[in-house]
Amino acid sequence: MGAMGFDEPVEQPVEQRLGVDTGGTYTDVVRADGSIGKVPSTPDDPGRAVRDAIGSTSPALLAHGTTVATNALLEGRLARVALVTTAGFTDVIEIARQDRPSLYDPWVDRPPVLVARSDRLEVVERLDADGAVLTPYRPGLVPPPPAGCGAVAVCLLHSDLVADHEYEVAEELRAAGWDVSASYEVSPEFREYERTVTTVLNAGLRPVCGPYLDGLVGVAERIVVTTSAGGQVGLAAASLYPVSLLLSGPAAGVRAAAAIAVACGFGDAVTFDMGGTSTDVGLVLDGEPALASGHVVGGYPVRVPALEVHTIGAGGGSVARIDPGGALRVGPESAGADPGPACYGLGGRHPTVTDADLLLGRIPPGTAFPGLGVLDESAARRACEEAGVDPQGIIDVVDAQMEQALRQVSIERGVDPTGLALVAFGGAGPLHACNLAAELSIPTVIVPSTAGVLSAVGLLVSPPRRELVRTWAGLADHEGLDEFIEALADRARVALAEEIDADLVEVETMVDCRYRGQSHEVTVPTVSDFPAEHWRRNGFRRDGTPVEVVTVRAVASAPPPSSISEVLAEVVPFAEVVQGPTVVSREDCTVWVPEGWWGEPGPLGSLVLRPVGGAGAVGATEEAPT
Repeated sequence: MGAMGFDEPVEQPVEQRLGVDTGGTYTDVVRADGSIGKVPSTPDDPGRAVRDAIGSTSPALLAHGTTVATNALLEGRLARVALVTTAGFTDVIEIARQDRPSLYDPWVDRPPVLVARSDRLEVVERLDADGAVLTPYRPGLVPPPPAGCGAVAVCLLHSDLVADHEYEVAEELRAAGWDVSASYEVSPEFREYERTVTTVLNAGLRPVCGPYLDGLVGVAERIVVTTSAGGQVGLAAASLYPVSLLLSGPAAGVRAAAAIAVACGFGDAVTFDMGGTSTDVGLVLDGEPALASGHVVGGYPVRVPALEVHTIGAGGGSVARIDPGGALRVGPESAGADPGPACYGLGGRHPTVTDADLLLGRIPPGTAFPGLGVLDESAARRACEEAGVDPQGIIDVVDAQMEQALRQVSIERGVDPTGLALVAFGGAGPLHACNLAAELSIPTVIVPSTAGVLSAVGLLVSPPRRELVRTWAGLADHEGLDEFIEALADRARVALAEEIDADLVEVETMVDCRYRGQSHEVTVPTVSDFPAEHWRRNGFRRDGTPVEVVTVRAVASAPPPSSISEVLAEVVPFAEVVQGPTVVSREDCTVWVPEGWWGEPGPLGSLVLRPVGGAGAVGATEEAPT
């Protein structure tokens, strides 16, 4: 297994369960009994690291989180896609929206158009905005996709309301041997641009993710993959809808962090996951991860169910450099797993955040990372000197970037951070958490006992989940809405019951509502809940204004494979009171406790940190104990 992991043979329990999370630098593995391991990721073949992490064991369940879809999108490795649309609408994907990605930057570029103009095909058919047929579709008139395309996306106008035409077109193309993603299956929600982009992304990811996921067959008796919504699906569904995997690992981390925050007495929290390549932050309200109405990955809108996770290119491997204007920049470029930071001793010559943390003593001299041996402090110093960068400057810049990300999911959503806890995890998160909490006046930092592999823990505690979404055509006319919701709930229940005992399945329904004239929606349990939730979020309500329903959602779920208390029951806890400045070293992460902070053991083996003189969730002590 390597420097950290399951080196000694173990007697397998009756049902062995593993969570394996593939990151940019490390692939983490956690057993249901809390034992952990790490192996270096293998970007050339991510499946190899998964097999290395599992070793010779044959688990009953592998819960997997993957970055394959995310990396393929960000690195421009999507398959070439042909797009089939309603005649006259082939340029929707290029026209996009009229908002600017950076309002005051005249030089900013939009991300590349996903489908070349020559690969966009038209079919003669047309539905109106209510789903009525204006121009019928005549079978046999689908233009053949250009040679060289690896997949086809079909997105016809208003097929989110009535999918008959789109179904016929998709089936014709499938009969001709094409790998087809149809929008009524991938993202049946209104808004043509977002629906088209999401369907094209799914089509472009399938030839990339399918072979990877197929290569995992046989490594466990049963394999599930965690989606962006923090729910588990089987390999078949993951292969069909890889666009739902873009936030796979980060979503699992938020799930686990939410459970730990609740155990420590905090229903509301921000989650801070800093790994080797990126930082993911999320929001927890009333003990549950916040849901996103839509998210953006690589500059592209993705309309599939997802947790509210904001990602930036800042991690332990983020490269520091001086730009042409003389300013210090950190990231988004990363040294990754190979060659990695200079201190890894694998040939990396660029200074990174990890090198800076080592030189500043936040990572103690002589520290050995899994599979790498003792970190090379002299190589880190040499890299900083050759690049002309100051280690403290690197930390200041990257902390400022991560602080802004935390503001986006808290202050900019109208959530007061002074009432939150900051749950810090990932290999590098606990090194930077206290400084970030101080900047945002967050009074408590929680470091889980398995902070370095918490996303892998989250894979084991994520529930089996299916979410079905449909556009509601009635808007302010709610006649028949209850029956529509009930029918969608039944479909969601049946979909999950194909893999899970039907008696375990529970279904929750929601509606996306807005006042007439608004262009953005709020997701609420029922229409009657909308005015109060609108007031809570926006500070006003419009009594007497018609409430429109635009989307109906049904979420079927079942109990997760493991509970957070079960996984962490045997983990060695943080077992002593600490006073900053000090470093607390764990096998999977390092915690930096700066001057003016102290900490004590908390529930589930966690370390609860707070400023000296501040009150926290674990004992309202005014001063740090001596």
